[in-house]
Amino acid sequence: MEEKKLYPLRFCTLQDEYSWGSDEFLLADLGYRDSLIRDGWLGGNAISEVMDTYMDRVVGENVFNFWGRQFPVQVKRIKVKGRMPLRAHPDAQTAVQRYDFLGREKLWYVLRAGAGARLMVGFKHDTDASEVFSACTDGSIESLMNIIAPHEGQFIHIRPGVPHCAAGDVELLEVSESSPLDFCLCSWGEEVSTEEFDPSLGLVDALDFIDYKAWEAPEQPHHHSGDIVRKLVDIPEFSATKLLLTDPLHIYGERFDSFILYVGIKGEASVQLEVLGQTVLFPLGEGKALLVPAECPDFYLVPTTRDTQVLEVSIAPREEKDSYLNP
Repeated sequence: MEEKKLYPLRFCTLQDEYSWGSDEFLLADLGYRDSLIRDGWLGGNAISEVMDTYMDRVVGENVFNFWGRQFPVQVKRIKVKGRMPLRAHPDAQTAVQRYDFLGREKLWYVLRAGAGARLMVGFKHDTDASEVFSACTDGSIESLMNIIAPHEGQFIHIRPGVPHCAAGDVELLEVSESSPLDFCLCSWGEEVSTEEFDPSLGLVDALDFIDYKAWEAPEQPHHHSGDIVRKLVDIPEFSATKLLLTDPLHIYGERFDSFILYVGIKGEASVQLEVLGQTVLFPLGEGKALLVPAECPDFYLVPTTRDTQVLEVSIAPREEKDSYLNP
């Protein structure tokens, strides 16, 4: 088995239905949510099993040395048809020390915005724990929130401590660290599913890490609609880049020193690489994830439909080693 080369991996999706809509995990390594490989000689294995066996061959030596055996990012497609519970996530230090999990740096990318779509992100003005607790308890917290009218292609980096949710008819792509740590701040009087939130992760537990300062949307660099490459977020936890594929791209994997994860936003593409002298195609459809292991040295990313758009996710090398995650 060790002599076999790894190949781009596709996954079976995992979907949870809620009163407000649904979460569809495109890739997850959470234990209770663990994506299965769809095809190839690793088909039927969970991503956690592949990580346990092949480790740095999957994610790259530097990524493995820092993050360990858990695949470090997860991807969800969120479909909202009502109002999702208001939530917040802790920073890495709080997550590790209290819950033995990674933090939850998060990127939201708007796939579609329909009738009544709105995002609530952060507070309109500085507030405090007392005001927020009262407003969450009586359901008036929306009056304190920034309300954003989303549009297709919009993206928001949601930092730790910032309350956020979506409402109306909207679809989001969420990229985050591999962690279940979303705390439910307000469910708007609806019953909260234990599949969505651990009952112990509630408002009282989040009061000491919520960011009570007025939230300002990060300034986004100017871009043109025809730009081929657009960086959405570049943080130590992960980097995400939107690619508009008009022609095949030659990707030199060894330059990344990391896995490369592709998520289909619009249209279809394929990853093409040489295996034993033959070109093998690995398709990437809209709303699907394709993981190219760090072991793959170079390959082509080829659009198979017009105006194909994909999200490219990887992790940049880090100098330090996390002694807690890797004792």
